[in-house]
Amino acid sequence: MPEISPTARALQALELIQGSPGITAGRLADKLGVSERAARRYVTILREAEIPIDSVRGPYGGYRVGRGLRLPPLVFSATEALGLVMAVLDGHHQAGDPADPVGSALGKIVRALPEPVAAQAEAVRRTAAPAPDRAAARPESGTTIALVEACGQHRLTRIDYRSEAGSAWTVDVEPWAVVVRHGRWYLLCQVPAKDAVRAYRVDRVQSVDLLDRTFTPPSELDPVGLLEDHLAVGWEFDVEVVIDAPVEEARRCVPRALGRLEEVDDHTSRLTASTGNPYWYAEQLTAIPASFRVLGGVELQHTTRELGQRLLDAGASD
Repeated sequence: MPEISPTARALQALELIQGSPGITAGRLADKLGVSERAARRYVTILREAEIPIDSVRGPYGGYRVGRGLRLPPLVFSATEALGLVMAVLDGHHQAGDPADPVGSALGKIVRALPEPVAAQAEAVRRTAAPAPDRAAARPESGTTIALVEACGQHRLTRIDYRSEAGSAWTVDVEPWAVVVRHGRWYLLCQVPAKDAVRAYRVDRVQSVDLLDRTFTPPSELDPVGLLEDHLAVGWEFDVEVVIDAPVEEARRCVPRALGRLEEVDDHTSRLTASTGNPYWYAEQLTAIPASFRVLGGVELQHTTRELGQRLLDAGASD
């Protein structure tokens, strides 16, 4: 095991003092695995670095962080640091690129770590080769920041949007929340002109303009649940599918994001929604373990037949 430097020990001491205000020198020494004299020396190192560490004598005394410490230094164990690097690499595949904003930020974190920990973290960062998540769609950070700001300020916002099918439009929205779901970022909002809730992909937002008017968001908002309910609402192509299964059985195999399920009779359910990508939607329908019929719209009927023919052709024997 590499020897831990006095600076690293001092940072560990700071973490313990922050986590247990009033900790005694003896208790601090036990936690660090050093003598009381060494523990007091680490406190001295912190004070020399102008970190206010107060000490109180007596049976209820001990060390605590005084006023004036605004931003404590980063204090990570080796396991925590490696876990952070691995999580960033797994979620953002440009994290090894110092020119990328996430890569640059991760580099700053690594440089702030004690040298033995930083060496291990940097080795993982340098040598790991994550496979990109092709389903993920990361928006521009400037667009995301603007939308988060609009949500926080409750400002009416004008966005230019381009759908997956290539259609473009401008719309004024009341932004309620930015939600991340399965590697994709969504703006959950109200469209006042249509009195309708919409979920827009943030990576498809072309521009953001915060307007002067403010609004009051709904109380007790559940952004994740509401997003699930509205992912299949407001798109260009209509969906109507009849499923030969009771509605409760259909709900177990049809994700909420695919649309709204309702009972037709004891043995049949109806799925209604809209989509910007009929072919993708047809692919999702193939996972339903029951027979179904696509009644509309025309685009989904066409792509479902095309997909079905491809599957039949793939399974045909010579």
